[in-house]
Amino acid sequence: MQRTLLPVLASVAALVCMAQSGSSHGYPITPVAFTKVKVADDFWGQRLRASRETTIPLAFSKCEETQRYANFEKAAHPSDAYKVGGFSFDDTDVYKTIEGASYSLQTCSDERMVAYIDSVLDIVAGAQEPDGYLYTARTMNPKHPHEWSGTARWVKEEDLSHELYNLGHMIEGAVAHYQATGSRKFLDIACRYADCVCREVGPAAGQACVVPGHQIAEMALCKLYVLTGEKRYLDEARFLLDYRGKTAIRNEYSQSHKPVVEQQEAVGHAVRAAYMYAGMADVAALTGDTAYVGAIDRIWENIVSRKMYVTGGIGSTASGEAFGKNYELPNMSAYCETCAAIGNVYVNYRLFLLHGEAKYYDVLERALYNGLISGVSLDGGGFFYPNPLESMGQHQRQPWFGCACCPSNIARFIPSLPGYVYAVNRRDVYVNLFMGNHATLSVEGRTVELEQQTRYPWDGDIAIKVTANKAGQWAMKVRIPGWVRNQVVPSDLYAYSDGLRPKYNVEVNGISMDVQPASDGYLTIQRKWKKGDEVRLHLDMEPRTLKAHPSVEANRGLVAIERGPLVYCAEWPDNDFDIMGTLLNQEPRMVVEDATLHATDKQKADYFMKVIKTDAQALRFDERGRLEAKDVCMTLIPYYAWCHRGSGKMRVWLTQDLSASRPSMPPTLASMSKATASSPSGALSSLSDGLVPKDGDDRSLPYCHWWPKKNTTEWVEYLFLQASTVKTTTVYWFDDAPWGGCRVPKAWRIFYKDASGNWKPVTGVDNYPVAKGCACSVDFEPVTTTAVRLEINLPEEYSSGVFEWVVK
Repeated sequence: MQRTLLPVLASVAALVCMAQSGSSHGYPITPVAFTKVKVADDFWGQRLRASRETTIPLAFSKCEETQRYANFEKAAHPSDAYKVGGFSFDDTDVYKTIEGASYSLQTCSDERMVAYIDSVLDIVAGAQEPDGYLYTARTMNPKHPHEWSGTARWVKEEDLSHELYNLGHMIEGAVAHYQATGSRKFLDIACRYADCVCREVGPAAGQACVVPGHQIAEMALCKLYVLTGEKRYLDEARFLLDYRGKTAIRNEYSQSHKPVVEQQEAVGHAVRAAYMYAGMADVAALTGDTAYVGAIDRIWENIVSRKMYVTGGIGSTASGEAFGKNYELPNMSAYCETCAAIGNVYVNYRLFLLHGEAKYYDVLERALYNGLISGVSLDGGGFFYPNPLESMGQHQRQPWFGCACCPSNIARFIPSLPGYVYAVNRRDVYVNLFMGNHATLSVEGRTVELEQQTRYPWDGDIAIKVTANKAGQWAMKVRIPGWVRNQVVPSDLYAYSDGLRPKYNVEVNGISMDVQPASDGYLTIQRKWKKGDEVRLHLDMEPRTLKAHPSVEANRGLVAIERGPLVYCAEWPDNDFDIMGTLLNQEPRMVVEDATLHATDKQKADYFMKVIKTDAQALRFDERGRLEAKDVCMTLIPYYAWCHRGSGKMRVWLTQDLSASRPSMPPTLASMSKATASSPSGALSSLSDGLVPKDGDDRSLPYCHWWPKKNTTEWVEYLFLQASTVKTTTVYWFDDAPWGGCRVPKAWRIFYKDASGNWKPVTGVDNYPVAKGCACSVDFEPVTTTAVRLEINLPEEYSSGVFEWVVK
């Protein structure tokens, strides 16, 4: 059937244009499409350029290198001989990269890229089955599909198959491609798969009554409905939400433990959750369902009050990549997946469009400038999957991952950023983000052009000039960020601790105005604007110290430092002392300086930033066990910029109370040794960092592991600087039961290297204890050796890991 395509804006902006489809229940606020906002800004211009020139080409090359394209080619010619590997959602990396490239094409034309995408779509189209089903993990070898796929369509959708997740990203990419090129090539592929889903998945007899194991199809189907006007897509999106908590699988991990309108707390996999909340907002906007809105409001309140990091990151635990308990916000083990930060932006964006309050953009901005862009290197070619707030050096940026959702998600998000700057509601024009740009807006059908000049986030001076106005009188609503109103986040989860009272002021055409922001957080300037009118906003931008709610155990006695929208951290290259053992002064003097970060990535580029320098004391125990304190000057850099100069120590939360201090310990035999293992690991330094778990459930510390190996014999060795006599050893095992893949080992032994270079077991050991969460120590007959080995027998069905290995 021929579909009538409705005019759309960009991405979710399309959802608010419901007047064009005869509906009165779209978002009340209309975003200004990113195609209408031309960014001319050093900070974000560099990011957009890196995305266009590095991230997107890299993602396409990795799709080729890692056989993503080959999967589609195999699916076009199925065979029982194909071994189906990888992940069941690998197809989405292709779709997401096409989406990001399409966004980029709308702001920077590239005929070669258009042709390349067209050639990729030829490969994708060949994999589609006659009825529209497109899922290479099954189609390439129907008799022996991917182990997560199940024996038939949809049977494992609520578990691991990701069939509907694949559909969601396909639609998102197809809509973006259509908007960029006008070609229906990808859109028709997506519509055929969506039609297949509408026929086969639902509550009727003969349909598969399942909901997505990983959400995103809900908001994608809403987007497809707005684009095509085909109501079945909206109905399907609503079904996928309304039947959650009513089908076979019900668990918190996938937010299927109860119906969505009954949920009050953010639980389970953080990315799944955020995508579901965004989909709920879209359906609510399109249907007027206030029960959905009430549920999202409750969940949002829970996140910002109890479950969000100061960086805007969400999802505190690696176990299930999930939200933790209320106030469970560990720093070193913080998961804060990059995709979850993107999801946090999506949710707060939609809540702003529903409610029109600045608090949602306060959260969005915090996530954007910190926990989101930390996930991609400044050159666009290195990525973090998790974004911890503390590191002992076990974290490294990677050019790609086997599970590559974060790099491809970054590829699609960054090019869409200009669409988050402005919004319009009748004759109100919202200025939500501050970056240099030129924008063309429509105010009740009449053109308004704005130009914004600023060095934000480095200073708080913003100039907004009206360069054209055919709309007469209207109101400019400028967001006054929470950080300048002395509010870290819209809750008591974090609070400034320095007693400062920053100020802001506004001028119109050079005349100061005594205007206070309303309860919605916006400063409103109502006038009949003319070409050349200029609003100048000044926001005091001082370094601030802040504390977490006392219930956040991980941050008791600690403070974080931020300036404007940026959270800062201390990192090893800038400080020639142990940053983990420092004590910040009670009333620290903080100085802001211009600086250049010399990245050690492939491009070895230099990047401007402002650093903060403050007074502290470096605490350490000397060899006799006496505490020493040395005055030092600590340098802090923006959190997003850490790990650009190699791996090493980093921390966001800094010690200010003596009771929370961790003085540096003198070197040990283990810490001075070279550690090697049976499997390569970037976390071997954790074996001798002196950090031990407080109990069996403590997973907040770095560890070394052998996952995914099972039922094998593994080892780790210490090579001493010189022959040493040892007679005792202690091991702290890592065990992340019940959900993780590591358990204490079946057995372990200690070996030493004799004078001939042969490994010999130590003698005199009565027992090798194996226990979780405590010291497992053994004494043995003293040996003089140059190396010792810890040999481990892994469990039959699990792997094992080690927090700390002490030898004396």
